[in-house]
Amino acid sequence: MLLIADLLARTAELRGLQVLTALEISGPCADQAAALESAANALGIHPAAVRTSSDDVPSLLGGPVDVHLVSEGSSPTLGQGGLFVSVGVAPLDVADYCTDAAGGSLLAGHSQDPLAIRLALMSFPAQRPAYLTDDGLARAHETLAYWRLQVARWAESPSQPMPARIAETAWAAFSDFDTVSALALLRGLPADVSVPAGAKFEMFVYADRILGLDLARDIGQPGGS
Repeated sequence: MLLIADLLARTAELRGLQVLTALEISGPCADQAAALESAANALGIHPAAVRTSSDDVPSLLGGPVDVHLVSEGSSPTLGQGGLFVSVGVAPLDVADYCTDAAGGSLLAGHSQDPLAIRLALMSFPAQRPAYLTDDGLARAHETLAYWRLQVARWAESPSQPMPARIAETAWAAFSDFDTVSALALLRGLPADVSVPAGAKFEMFVYADRILGLDLARDIGQPGGS
């Protein structure tokens, strides 16, 4: 759910809106909350402006909440305004959070590049459960490494505007919160000979402002040319 909130906030900010987020955690132990925030930070999720264990989010933010993200199957709290969006869960084979305040179980085996987990999660529709497997995470690692290599290479070409058809397709996907389609667009772009390298670079950098995968990380690094 925190990843969906992060994507929503990034999309709104790209539209020029000011965004404040709040994290409401009810019931869990202190270690669980700490583990959750530690894992979220590793996944590139921007920290919430406020965190609370009660329903006083509007007062903490200084105004009504426009969008509420709730777990799949949860019921909206009566009397709260705004749009309620149900988000699918991500079942993981992890230990009890209350025994792992550092979030190590969530990121076990993926600490070298936890953003691959972010990519794997975004490969599932937001409204459906995301079942992470070893094979799926391995593919995400490979894809992320390949994209970063390509972006580093394209960065050496003259910058060119994104073709209108690609820009429109990308923005339509992000506007519908359809990360599956957005990622499919990126997967097909490297092999598209009709799109100049400089335009591919601009597309990937633009998309990364929402996806948050640090795709430009290898620019200027050995092996990127």
